[in-house]
Amino acid sequence: MPNVMIRQDQSGKKTLYVAKRDLEEDIVSIEFEAADRWGGDITLADGSTYYIEPLDVAPDLPITIRAKRGGEG
Repeated sequence: MPNVMIRQDQSGKKTLYVAKRDLEEDIVSIEFEAADRWGGDITLADGSTYYIEPLDVAPDLPITIRAKRGGEG
């Protein structure tokens, strides 16, 4: 599972960055985005997906966290 960085700009747009793949893409949806549950399936603008084990508290961004690429067992 790679480490990914999730950032949010001043306009509220979130991006996901994977250093090992030199990939940076806009996030179009996060399965859980509540104050008491954050993470799950993340869909990027290019159609790819990542999975982050849901957290009990929404994190301050930017955050570096382990994520599983969509489709991995």
